[in-house]
Amino acid sequence: MTKSNIIGISRRSFNQLLGSAVATASVPAFASRAFASAEDTLRIGFVGPRSGPLGVFGEGDNFLIDKLNANMANGLTINGKTYAVKVVLGDTQSNPVRASQVTKDMINGDNIDLMITSSTPETVNPVADACEAAGMPCLSTTAPWEAFYFGRGGVPGEKTFKWTYHFCFGTSNFVTLYTDQWSQIETNKKVGVLLPSDADGNAIRAGLVPALADAGWDIVDPGPYENMSADFSKHIKAFKDSGVEIVNTFPFPPDFPVFWRQAAQQGLAAQTKIMQMAKAGLFAAELEAMGPLGYGLHAGAYWHPSFPFSSPALGLTSAEIAAGYEKTSGKQWNQQVGATASLLDAAIAALAASGAPKDKAAVAAALGSLKCDTAVGPIDFAAGAMGGAVANACETHLVGAQWNKAEKGPWDFQLDIVSNADHPAVPTTAPMTAYKLPG
Repeated sequence: MTKSNIIGISRRSFNQLLGSAVATASVPAFASRAFASAEDTLRIGFVGPRSGPLGVFGEGDNFLIDKLNANMANGLTINGKTYAVKVVLGDTQSNPVRASQVTKDMINGDNIDLMITSSTPETVNPVADACEAAGMPCLSTTAPWEAFYFGRGGVPGEKTFKWTYHFCFGTSNFVTLYTDQWSQIETNKKVGVLLPSDADGNAIRAGLVPALADAGWDIVDPGPYENMSADFSKHIKAFKDSGVEIVNTFPFPPDFPVFWRQAAQQGLAAQTKIMQMAKAGLFAAELEAMGPLGYGLHAGAYWHPSFPFSSPALGLTSAEIAAGYEKTSGKQWNQQVGATASLLDAAIAALAASGAPKDKAAVAAALGSLKCDTAVGPIDFAAGAMGGAVANACETHLVGAQWNKAEKGPWDFQLDIVSNADHPAVPTTAPMTAYKLPG
C-alpha cells in the first residue's frame, strides 16, 4: 500500500463509514398488559447523539434497551409496588442547541420521571442545564466530570446544583493513567497537546495540562483550534519544531483522522513514539478509516470487555455485553456500549433507592447519595469528587490501551489493555509498544 492510499481518507468518508443511529423514539423497557396506567410506568428520558459527528456514541443504545427489556420483563418493584419502565429516546444530532431543545420538549411533553444523558460535554451540559432549570432529576456520564461541573459554573464546597448528577473520569485519572502509560516507552518527555476550543478542551487545558506539567512532562500547547477544522499545520509545525515525541489529543472523532493524516504527510508521525487519543480513538471504525496509520495508536479506555464487572440492569457481564452487541449489530464492540450500560445501571438503582420514583425530589436525593455497582465498576456519589468538595459528581476510572492489528477473528483491530495504574481491578492484556509509522 502506498503512503497516499494509507492517508487519503476524507472526513466525509469517515462519517459515512461510521454511519448513524435512529432519531427520536419511545422504547418500552418491557411490554406487559399488567401495567396500564401512567402511575404504573416509570419514564426515563434518554437524550444523546444518535446522528451527526458524535452519532457513533449512540450506536449501541437500542441494543442496550432491548437487553434492559429482557432483564426487566417482570417489572421493577419499589416499596412493594411494581412498575413498568419506558425509555424515551431523543437525538441531539450532535448539536448542543438541539440537545437543550429536545430535553425541554421531553420534559414538557413526555411525563419524564428521570432524565439520563451521555457522550461529551456538548451533549451532557445543555441537557443538564435544561433539567436543572426545570427541576428534573438528571444523571449523566461520558464527559470528564470537570467539564460537566466547572463548565456549568459549579463551585466546590457549595451545592451549586440540586437536580443534576454526573459520574465519569476526571483530571486526576488522566494524570495517573498517562504517567504510568507514557513511562513504559523511553521518550524525551515532550508532550504536544491538541485541544479544541470547546468544553472538553477548556477543561483539559485548565486542569490536566498543568497537572501533567507538575508531574514532570514538558508540555507544548500551540493553542486551541475550532472543531471540524480542515488544517492542523500550525499545531503540527509547533510539535515538530519542539521535538515532541508524545502527542495527546481530545478532538471530535471525525477530526482526528484529518489531523493524523496531515501529521503523516508533514513528518510529525515519524517522530512520534506515543500518539495518545481521548474522545477520539474510542471506536474501531475510526481506526479502520485510517487503515495501517491506525496500528499502534494509544488511547484510554473507560470500558472494555475484560472489565471484571457486570451490569445489574442488563443482567450481563462485560464480556457478554460486548459479544451480544457484536452478534446483534454485526459491528465490533465499542467502549460506549459498556458506559451506557453503566448509565442504565445507575438510573435503575437511583429509581429503586428513591423509594418513591414518581417523586422527582426523592429521585434527586437518591442520586446525591447513590452507591451502586455498574458495568464500569462501582460508583459512589456519597464520596463525591475532588475529595468530597464536589457533591454532584463522582469519579470512575480509566485503563491505558493500544489499538493493534488483530491477531485473529473477524475484525481488523483489537484494543489491548496496556496500563491499569488507575484501575487496578482490571487486568492488562498486552505490553505497550511505541508507535511506528507504516512504511
